[in-house]
Amino acid sequence: MKSWTKLSIWMLALLLVGCQGKKHQKESAKVEAVQAFVQEIKPKYAEGFRVTYTEEGCLLDIQDPQNKSGQSFHYVLIPRGTTPKQVSDKYIPIEVPVRSVICMTSLQLSNFIKLEETERVVGITSTRHLFNEEMNSRLKDGRTHKIGIEGNFDNEVIMAVNPDVILISPFKRGGYDALKEVSIPLIPHLGYKEMTPLGQAEWMKFIGLLTGTEEKANHRFAEIEKKYNELKTRASGVKERPVVFSGELRGSNWYAVGGKSFLAQLFKDAGADYFLKDNEDSGGVTLDFETVYQQAAEAKYWRIVNSYPGPFTYDVLKEDDERYADFRAFKEKGVVYCNMREKPFYESMPVEPEKILSDLIKAFHPHLLPEDYQPAYYELLK
Repeated sequence: MKSWTKLSIWMLALLLVGCQGKKHQKESAKVEAVQAFVQEIKPKYAEGFRVTYTEEGCLLDIQDPQNKSGQSFHYVLIPRGTTPKQVSDKYIPIEVPVRSVICMTSLQLSNFIKLEETERVVGITSTRHLFNEEMNSRLKDGRTHKIGIEGNFDNEVIMAVNPDVILISPFKRGGYDALKEVSIPLIPHLGYKEMTPLGQAEWMKFIGLLTGTEEKANHRFAEIEKKYNELKTRASGVKERPVVFSGELRGSNWYAVGGKSFLAQLFKDAGADYFLKDNEDSGGVTLDFETVYQQAAEAKYWRIVNSYPGPFTYDVLKEDDERYADFRAFKEKGVVYCNMREKPFYESMPVEPEKILSDLIKAFHPHLLPEDYQPAYYELLK
């Protein structure tokens, strides 16, 4: 009886050692997988992507941050040159770092510019208001190609450049179904759906993960985060919070953004109240003039972004619609303006929220920043 007891204990010990060995092997495999990706990516503000490191590879889950119950997308990132391991069928394998990519939006391109990885961009859509010298040089000498516009892509050009991946905005009407015919992986970039400025900027980590530049992406974002939060704290103590509204009439409609949008958050962090702050929409809203005037007639500031050929002035604004002159922000010269013909708004703004915040704070609370502060994007209209 004693010998059986000793034997049982011995067998149990062997079993435990075996289990611990397998556990150790599994943990070692996971460590090796993480090490293969240089440095871990952990989104802190962005809600549209999630990263999980496993022994099979790096799992990348993407979902609409404004609709978490909606469609999601799943990829397993595999270090280039290694043999992919078995993983769930719902995960599409992508070899990383990607060597070449097509960007469908300026927001996507801004991530590559910020990370100094423009050499990987072999195709873009619109080149309107493109300021970046490197990208313009690449377009001129043919290293980067124009692939058409959303809804009318040139599949022949796309197949000719043969990128490793194409970044898309799947919830826009972009005609992406036609791209499925070219058999190139389509990966959603949903930075434009984020509801906070830091969340939008943090998608540079997403690009860092795809390009093998995680360390650079983490470092760049940490600098942005630190500066942004310092400015946010500085503006949080203001005694008066002015009201600001945004947009212009286009035909008979006034296009603005909802109270849960990243722009509304920017105004809040800059020490101001957005005129639609109680609105629950995170995307665009369409209003008529009467509705806007009712809610914004006494607002102190008016934010405008457009593309005007020449000096944009209060006279120009009044010529566009005489009713504009009835707003307090017009009468007291409170228009905060950015001309996209003069500023790299779309290709830089998404990854420079700290500069946007500085500009807005200077406009709303000039005493909080140095007198000789030079705006990057927005400034009070002369």
